[in-house]
Amino acid sequence: MNYSAFLTVEKDKNELKQELDSLEVQLFRMKNSIKEIAKKSDVISIDQTQDDNWVIIYADKQSNSFQIMLHECTKPFRGNWDSAIQAEYKNTSTLHISDIKGEQNKGFGSVLMRHLKEIARDENKQYITGDIVQRDFDHVNRLKHFYSKHYFDVKIDYQEQYGEILWINN
Repeated sequence: MNYSAFLTVEKDKNELKQELDSLEVQLFRMKNSIKEIAKKSDVISIDQTQDDNWVIIYADKQSNSFQIMLHECTKPFRGNWDSAIQAEYKNTSTLHISDIKGEQNKGFGSVLMRHLKEIARDENKQYITGDIVQRDFDHVNRLKHFYSKHYFDVKIDYQEQYGEILWINN
């Protein structure tokens, strides 16, 4: 049995080999994917998900809006993102989240939210805002948990099926 220097869980040789093989494939795909993504978008960063999978974070920016996208390196890049946050510049101090899209329960939204906050800090934006609209109410409790976890103030009017979120850059 082998021990990882960072984990207290004992792993056998087969488990370690599978992890190493997976990491090797992800790094190979990351190298190729970054080349393709950089042809059309700004590569912002590489990061890891809650499952320790490598992801590429990239953005398309316009004058008053942008989209931050994520590609998971467990599969080849075929021109489509796995998750995205659309945001717009409301004024000189505020970014406004228009939409969050993509696969759920993989930690993609959390990775993207960290990078959105980093953009807000880098661009000296004081606030990130957003709306929870009627179409969101089939998963409103999930949204409330997500935004609360990321230190947003969440206000929801269940009767009117509307809500607002606010993050203050401290």
